Amino acid sequence: MSEQQEFVGAIDCGTTSARFLVFNEVAEVVAEAQEEFPQYYPHPGWHEHEPDEIQEVVERCLEEAVRKLEAKGHPAKSIKAIGITNQRETTVAWDRETGKALCKAIVWDDSRTRGVVNTLERRLKEKGIRFHDGKHINTVEELAALTGTPLSTYFSAVKLTWMLEHYDEVKKAHKEDRLLFGTVDSWLVYNLTGGVKSGIHIIDVTNASRTLIFDIHKLQWSAPLLEFFGFHRSILPRIVSSSEVYAKMQDGPLKGVPIAGIVGDQQAALVGNKCLEPGQAKNTYGTGAFLLWNTGEDVVKSDHGLITTVAYQPGPNANPIYALEGSISTCGSSIKWLRDSMKLIAKASDMDKLSSSVKDTGGVYFVPAFSGLLAPYWDSSAAGMLIGLSAYTTPEHIARATLEAIAYQTKAVLEAMAQDHGADLEHLAVDGGVTNSDMAMQIQADIGGFEVVRPLMRESTALGSALLAGSAIGLFGWDVTRPETLKKVNTQGNQRFNPKITAEQRAKMWAGWNRAVERSKGWEQEDD
Repeated sequence: MSEQQEFVGAIDCGTTSARFLVFNEVAEVVAEAQEEFPQYYPHPGWHEHEPDEIQEVVERCLEEAVRKLEAKGHPAKSIKAIGITNQRETTVAWDRETGKALCKAIVWDDSRTRGVVNTLERRLKEKGIRFHDGKHINTVEELAALTGTPLSTYFSAVKLTWMLEHYDEVKKAHKEDRLLFGTVDSWLVYNLTGGVKSGIHIIDVTNASRTLIFDIHKLQWSAPLLEFFGFHRSILPRIVSSSEVYAKMQDGPLKGVPIAGIVGDQQAALVGNKCLEPGQAKNTYGTGAFLLWNTGEDVVKSDHGLITTVAYQPGPNANPIYALEGSISTCGSSIKWLRDSMKLIAKASDMDKLSSSVKDTGGVYFVPAFSGLLAPYWDSSAAGMLIGLSAYTTPEHIARATLEAIAYQTKAVLEAMAQDHGADLEHLAVDGGVTNSDMAMQIQADIGGFEVVRPLMRESTALGSALLAGSAIGLFGWDVTRPETLKKVNTQGNQRFNPKITAEQRAKMWAGWNRAVERSKGWEQEDD
């Protein structure tokens, strides 16, 4: 038998798979299990999940990881708390009386609700939203100032509106006061704590801040917004902090273990990267990229089209921590394009060898605006562009230009964040698949002009929820309000990339990128 130890578990429920990881005091992964769940695409632009299938996969991952833990000589009871992190905005509707889902969940990236957004924008402009103190708003900018988020297909209230309009079961349950609404965290906690018998109906502040019906200043549901959307208050989960004991697991191998941390996935990565001080930022480089910049207790309104979001609330009586968020639509997908469409590489790992074989791009810039440009450019009519080509250009130059494009887009968002927050970035914490490339990280440091810190253990999303859960019960002395208590967490094998080019070189390269972006803008034009 191994020496008795204590651990913290994390359920990480992403868009395509769920995982359960068990961490020790320094954030080593002691046991883990992962399983994909089905994706449904019934129409172009639609993306759905079956809530029951998500729940079943999560429960199997719990069982498998616990078996692996026990095989190493550690009993299930050595897991002292569980955190949950989840895909945000994905919307679930279920029946209060049966505990069963009323329809498939609408996933965060589903775009079927464009018509709903147009209708809501007209309603906002024509009728507006009146508040009890006499305040009246009728613009999307004023709405965003209240919720932190724009009126978009992205957010949960818009998805729920569509459900109420198109699914009779949901509409009937709403009318009869049987409807329960939540994001994936709400659905998981409800079922893990007993479902229809004893399950609790909650949502943490980070997920609530992605619904469009949450006042990010007061940390509560907004009655005027509920009236605007036409939702009954009884359907809503109770709002909780990101770090507290909510309830205990009711069944399975971890029965009796407290669920003590809940946080949306991108905010979880911020915590997992220990970006707990104002001015610290992380970038998750996946298919796209998500950047979050900690603004502390200040709600910073962006003048550059960024989202203002709750980063986490470290306890029920603690002040919330906020963040600015910016998204890049094309990140790792540009490498996939080189591999699958252009056939320049056989596998993603070839990028380092190819791009490092040349000292620069030979004057080539790649603007990967495959679906327009997001923050801070906001041009849906921009088109992808390779510019600066000559007879000298080789596949190696294009490969390097692709990695540089990822770094340029990241720098552009971070500069917008710095302008909004009025602070400079000291270093960028990174995770996600693209960070496997040493070349990409060095290029990021060179182009950004800041230090890039890459941990050896890059399960930052799961770790973030584990840190919040451990902090809630004082496990290992962790306290997310005191970063010094986490100084041993996930530091082994950290790699730091520092700029190796001059400020003059950086400025010249940056100017070239901005010229290329300007040429890509406004390319797609509507037919006459």
